[in-house]
Amino acid sequence: MKYFKIVGAFLLRLLFPLRCPVCDEILRRPGEGICRECRGTFRPISKPWCLRCGKQLLQGGMYCRECAEGEHVFVRGRSLYQYDSCAEAIYRFKYGGRREYGDYFGQEIAVGLGDFIRGVSPDALVPIPLHKKRFRKRGYNQAKALAVAVSRYTGVPVENNLLVRVKNTRPLKQLNPKERQNNLKKAFKLTENDVKLKTIVLIDDIYTSGSTVDEAARTLKTGGVKDVYVVTLAGGKAW
Repeated sequence: MKYFKIVGAFLLRLLFPLRCPVCDEILRRPGEGICRECRGTFRPISKPWCLRCGKQLLQGGMYCRECAEGEHVFVRGRSLYQYDSCAEAIYRFKYGGRREYGDYFGQEIAVGLGDFIRGVSPDALVPIPLHKKRFRKRGYNQAKALAVAVSRYTGVPVENNLLVRVKNTRPLKQLNPKERQNNLKKAFKLTENDVKLKTIVLIDDIYTSGSTVDEAARTLKTGGVKDVYVVTLAGGKAW
């Protein structure tokens, strides 16, 4: 059985070779997730970051304007990279069929934000789900690919079927804050009436306004989840 798995993995890589998430060229060195020449392209979010949502702060302080003036349903969030440094890679990851980027990105999240994840002692990682129409078009959920990889390196289990997306929402980048909130109302549903998990980390690719993760957290809390945290691959800058 082990032999067939090794052969299967080898044939899979022949048909679908791993590519560098920066330049998208085929990786030549075994075990690499990124070209040596491309290392350092993605800029990690560094202090100061918003202590609530994790966005990069440009003018110091403790909270971004959105978090200082409003409230979130989730307890706290962190993002690994500054979005503008990896926007093209995330676009290919989501829309260009580069599902394989998920393993490298998930490993990087586990390395960069592993202490944060383990520090909140989560019962599970829950990826933000895709609506079935988008899933059929895309063929995979990039948030799940990240969650599976993060789980592999941190040991925290993934609950992929706990939360489902029942509303095919409009792209949030086209909407203002009020429209985003209305767009996401009742977008998610639990598959269990009584959730036994008490602490959950939501996993997604990008954090912008927090509207999506807030609605997901709200849905989870109706089922009995006590604390919801958020970890994303990238986040925008905040003032």
